[in-house]
Amino acid sequence: MKDKKIDRLLRSAAQAREETAATMPLGFDTRVVALWRAAAPRTNGVTSLVRRVAMLSAAVIIISTIAAIREASQNREISESFTNEFAIADSAIQDEFVK
Repeated sequence: MKDKKIDRLLRSAAQAREETAATMPLGFDTRVVALWRAAAPRTNGVTSLVRRVAMLSAAVIIISTIAAIREASQNREISESFTNEFAIADSAIQDEFVK
């Protein structure tokens, strides 16, 4: 009994033609995009404004941080040069008193 079913299955598989690849129906991609856009949440003007303010605030914070770091490094260089000048002057004064 099983052999008859298997033989029948194998014969019909041998007679089957190669199927062509399934293609999307006309306009399917347009409908998918339209449904996707319709499902997206609507944003009102307040959400857009808050997003812009947040981005602007982040940019201001980043720029001010970079400026503060640069200013601190310049002040450090200036104070180091003053320290060296004062050390030179101090050693010159001490040398004069020792003589």
